[in-house]
Amino acid sequence: MKRSEINNEIRKAEEFFASFQFKLPKFAYWTPEEMRARRHDPKFREIFDCNLGWDLTDFGKGNFAKEGLFLFTIRNGITGSAAYPKPYAEKIMISRSNQLTLTHCHEFKREDIINRGGGRLVFELFNRKGNLVELDDTPVKVSRDGEELILKPGEKLILEPGESILLERNVFHRFYAEEGSDVMIGEVSAVNDDHNDNIFYGEQQRFPTIIEDEEPYRYLVSDYFSF
Repeated sequence: MKRSEINNEIRKAEEFFASFQFKLPKFAYWTPEEMRARRHDPKFREIFDCNLGWDLTDFGKGNFAKEGLFLFTIRNGITGSAAYPKPYAEKIMISRSNQLTLTHCHEFKREDIINRGGGRLVFELFNRKGNLVELDDTPVKVSRDGEELILKPGEKLILEPGESILLERNVFHRFYAEEGSDVMIGEVSAVNDDHNDNIFYGEQQRFPTIIEDEEPYRYLVSDYFSF
């Protein structure tokens, strides 16, 4: 992705969150200069060590509007860390109309995905076949706001605004906002480790390859190791 495209998406996201009166933490608005000044300040090390902040992915496909997801990590821990022992994470995300989050699962992270507002969010779920990177053809058990559902593999499950589902470990999932409306998505989960706990079905990558055609508007979490 071009840095100019990323900058534009962050600006749009700031407006989108504000339209729902969803408030981000103060560090969300630090300029790149402020980020660099605080990168090695011990007072702020949790932000950088736990990858808190702006994030997006095009899954390495180069067509973010069609296949992508926008994220902001609000809180997180590190498994086995004495410095960051919290066992949970929280994200706020945006799925644009008909923008597909590609099929993936997690071996260690259990997560609640919440439709926080906007349009309807459509899920397709599959059990993982053993330890393989394959979709099983068995029924999928899922909890929607405390209600147990049994779905056929790939059957569409729609979340209306305010509804949520619990995704168990090793359940492959893909999702998108129904055509016509963007969706603000919440995620409450176990510790999030995007470097080691994503199992992708098909050829994908978690973080975008960035073409630096202009200066960053905000740094992404994937930029943190570059300064």
